[in-house]
Amino acid sequence: MENSEIKNHQIKVNLPGGIISVGDLSVMLDILEKAGIENIRFGTRQQLYFTATSAQLEDIEHGFLISDTDFETDADRHPNIVSSYVAEDLFNNSNWLREGVYKDILDNFNYSPGLKINLIDDSQTLIPFFSGNLNFISSDIGSYWHLYIRFPKTNIIYYWSSLVYSEDIPALTEAIESIILTRRDLYFDQPEIEGQQLETMVKATSSFVSQPASTPLKLPDFQLPYYEGFNKYNEKYWLGIYRRNELFPLVFLKDLCDICSRTRIAQLYTTPWKSIIIKGVAPADRKLWNTALDKNRINVRHASNELNWQTEDLCEEGIKLKHELIKGFNAADLRTFKLCFAIKINPKSGLFGSVIIRKQTPEAGDDRFDLLHTLNFNPNSKHYLSYATGISRAALLPGLTELCEAYYQQQTLVAGKQEDHYYETSSQAEPELTYVYQCRHCLSIYDEAWGEESLSIPAGTPFSALPENYCCPLCESGPGEFNSIIKETLNTL
Repeated sequence: MENSEIKNHQIKVNLPGGIISVGDLSVMLDILEKAGIENIRFGTRQQLYFTATSAQLEDIEHGFLISDTDFETDADRHPNIVSSYVAEDLFNNSNWLREGVYKDILDNFNYSPGLKINLIDDSQTLIPFFSGNLNFISSDIGSYWHLYIRFPKTNIIYYWSSLVYSEDIPALTEAIESIILTRRDLYFDQPEIEGQQLETMVKATSSFVSQPASTPLKLPDFQLPYYEGFNKYNEKYWLGIYRRNELFPLVFLKDLCDICSRTRIAQLYTTPWKSIIIKGVAPADRKLWNTALDKNRINVRHASNELNWQTEDLCEEGIKLKHELIKGFNAADLRTFKLCFAIKINPKSGLFGSVIIRKQTPEAGDDRFDLLHTLNFNPNSKHYLSYATGISRAALLPGLTELCEAYYQQQTLVAGKQEDHYYETSSQAEPELTYVYQCRHCLSIYDEAWGEESLSIPAGTPFSALPENYCCPLCESGPGEFNSIIKETLNTL
């Protein structure tokens, strides 16, 4: 047999907004089943993946061409458009953002974007806010969105100076993308980027409807909703399905599509947690779904500390490490409520997490990792603090245990400082502002309250008292490259 016959290919199918009709999915599954594919996966950007040999690929390409299914083979030139539509009615109720708004925006994209685009409801916490390059986040004004640009291969975020109108999102996105992709020397993987220059150039190309923001974006307190199993909402149920190995058998998905067709459910939804959600299950139909779960031996109701992890797409090394750490968490009965974890085998992958386990580039024979966490442990923050650097694989579990302990100690202190609202208070004192210090190159934060564990600098050490040889643990910039900023303002980014 020739090598070309046994080579494996990774095929990706984008599902804009994380939405797929039952009819389209059924056609796709039939094509894959005839080609001999047994399992598919869902990715962190709500897309669909599967692996095929060269021999299988020929039949699949033919079937996809006939069914008008767009796909990419061994490539990721067009990242999927992510949306929080899956969370609508289940985990939040927006003031104005409804199914029709999402669908109108998605339908008006007449091209395949080359940058990552997120359409996010500001009241939910299931879908990451800033994992895209162009992050549209709903405002308190109907049909208007905040826009945060995270430039490719950087942690640099630029806030668009005005709110964006819903109907302008596809055209504005295309205009921004055209400039960024043709001027990589200015906007790709650069240490400093002029966002205002980009905005001026874009606005010179066309006229867009806009208006000033009445209030700044306020991120909700993070709590990952439990996204698995049967759950009641309104007068119906929704069903969330998570797979420990990330593999969804085709035979199981075909059973789901059959039940959806019989019970008039038109759509399925994917999540960035590599799971699927089915909405609109009638109480009388629950036994049909339970029968499908039983038949295919599909387990639900996994522990929360297993559901709050993100690994890179198609990364067996990350999955293996995740399972290893979860086993340790379970043995220690470790509390992880309101935390979520990301494993970055590729340091520049844009994963979502309040605690980041980042593998270092291998220089010696053994694996080394860095532990980081976001400011205030809000995973939607793009400001990272280093907790430990260059630790061994064996030291990861003790390090994560200590970091979780530090988080809950912080929460206890914060709770102790809050006012007792059971009694009236006449205090009119102005709130005290807290300052932290931010590296202007990589945006790392030095917080005096935390110190710098990786450099043996104890908590409570003032910035002015840092040793002369202090440098940023991420980019090694000196203390003169840090700016003081109000800590509370970081919570709005």
